[in-house]
Amino acid sequence: MPSELGLTPSQTVGPYFAIGLPWSGGETLVTAETLGEQIEIRGRVIDGAGLPVIDALVEIWQANAAGRYDHPEDRRTDALVDPAFFGFGRCPTDPFGQYLFRTVRPGRVPAADGTLQAPHLAVGVFARGLLKRLATRLYFDDAPENGNDPILRLVSEARRGTLLARREAAHAPVYRFDIVLQGDGETVFFRY
Repeated sequence: MPSELGLTPSQTVGPYFAIGLPWSGGETLVTAETLGEQIEIRGRVIDGAGLPVIDALVEIWQANAAGRYDHPEDRRTDALVDPAFFGFGRCPTDPFGQYLFRTVRPGRVPAADGTLQAPHLAVGVFARGLLKRLATRLYFDDAPENGNDPILRLVSEARRGTLLARREAAHAPVYRFDIVLQGDGETVFFRY
């Protein structure tokens, strides 16, 4: 009679990323000299049962307030690089699944066809149980350009709300963006 064995763990990102990936101050992309509207983005990473993911790592990558990436492939001369802005950050979640970034509201960047995209941040999530990082986008709920964004238009209207950071009126300029890994209200994730 065969014995019943439990499942063995698969290879995952695991808790090991916490050893070397976060760095002190990685959640702060701005200084007092950074140009543009400085904002905070805060939220929680939530699993399929509605529980906080206490050992996730959230990454953001974004353009500066003028809509320029500090990257060699962004060779545009109509938008200047801001030397006081670091367009990439990482923040581990705390014991309540929360994260917080201090950044700047990004400007619009061109899409592949040359049209302008709505202001957005690229967001990556690492967590135990994931074989690959999850990639999504954060858009601002008060951005009038959202209706014309070529990527956001690819998402069904019923699910677009999962990509919108909501401005908290009592804490302006603070935006809330919860990331739901699965289940009801699951955030839209993109293949890369």
